[in-house]
Amino acid sequence: MTLAETVNGATMTPPAEGSGRAGVPYEELIRPSQVHGSLYTDPAVFADELQRIWYRTWVYVGHVSEIAKPNDYVRKNIGPQDVVMTRSADGEVHLLLNRCAHRGNLVCEADSGNSSSFRCPYHGWTYRNTGEMLGYPLVQGYGGKGKLDLGLGRVPRVEVYQGFVFGSFAPDGPTLAEHLGPAAGEIDRLVRLSPEGEIEVTAGWLKHRARANWKLLAENETDGYHPQFVHSSIFSVAQSGIGALYSDKSTAVTRALGNGHSENDLRPEFRRIGQPMGWFGTTEQKLPDYVGKMRALHGPAAEEILIEGAPHVMIFPNLFIAEIQMFAIQPLAANLTVQHVTAVQLKGAPDMNRRMLQQCVGSVGPAGLLLADDTEMYERNQAGVAELRPEWLDVRRGNHREYIDERGLTVGGATDETGMRGFWEHYKKLMTEERA
Repeated sequence: MTLAETVNGATMTPPAEGSGRAGVPYEELIRPSQVHGSLYTDPAVFADELQRIWYRTWVYVGHVSEIAKPNDYVRKNIGPQDVVMTRSADGEVHLLLNRCAHRGNLVCEADSGNSSSFRCPYHGWTYRNTGEMLGYPLVQGYGGKGKLDLGLGRVPRVEVYQGFVFGSFAPDGPTLAEHLGPAAGEIDRLVRLSPEGEIEVTAGWLKHRARANWKLLAENETDGYHPQFVHSSIFSVAQSGIGALYSDKSTAVTRALGNGHSENDLRPEFRRIGQPMGWFGTTEQKLPDYVGKMRALHGPAAEEILIEGAPHVMIFPNLFIAEIQMFAIQPLAANLTVQHVTAVQLKGAPDMNRRMLQQCVGSVGPAGLLLADDTEMYERNQAGVAELRPEWLDVRRGNHREYIDERGLTVGGATDETGMRGFWEHYKKLMTEERA
């Protein structure tokens, strides 16, 4: 019997309605202000999530700048699935599964490269970088040439928004625009920081393994309650004012953006301070080339952009944009997640990019302080939720002071768990809805 089958010590009969494929009673395990600990530990839940979230919804895969030239490719992932993101000769982006159609061997071993085709090392079957079969050796064993039509597996739907590549294993369903909703505006905010209107993902990726459930990471990304406790050491060493942004005195807010997305909107605080580049912890005098380009491009509107800065947004289920860096969450097991992280690079802003890369290394690099703090909390959380009592995790903070803004979105205080509640509301919908 799994933990998901017992609530408050009583044996439950998983209901037919509102349960996942594994018979997990999500309707019972997710409450408005509580979630059951088994949702982070039960392998049956994880298997269900793969089918109902990772292999059905839109998932962030990569960025077009990583395959800038025709025939470029890079290995990526959708959950545990090994995906090769390619750009064919005609410039189209494709997402291919890294598995030969013959005996299942990997056809792509390099992490990245440039090739118009892939050749399986086991028996020599070859495929175009669009997935179609090119050929196979010793053709008489199959009755001659052209007798087989076995291509590489493809992710059926691929869409690109502002250079961000998303894929969905579901052949139909909501469009990417419908999935992103208001979260698309946060990507727009990031892109408008570039003097050329594009970001680049060219700094390389770091991989951080956490012995924890992926949802602990996703919840944490817009949790404004923890920074002044978990990150107090780095705030002190760096003499940073970030901690003050997450307090009951802060004018910043937490906003649920719908479809599981959420943000820490720090713009009210940055507007109150009114200092261009203050969001980046510096002044315009230290980045004259970048600031000059932005003012030349945007005119008076540049002041708002330079004051408000970059977004702090979690895009369900796996993309986290944290102002100067991006994270891609990869779940591997109920208790194992890899967090891929890279520095944001703004096209046309070399002086800004150098500093963004330096700050990224200092916070989330191998010896960085910020992600080390968070990872310690993820793993302590994972150990804790495996304990039998208490069974429930509490996510009620701030629910008494939430309000609905002019866009119909739920808004809470800077330290409230509004984003978590939005995450779980969408999660519950995905895990219980009936689909043909």
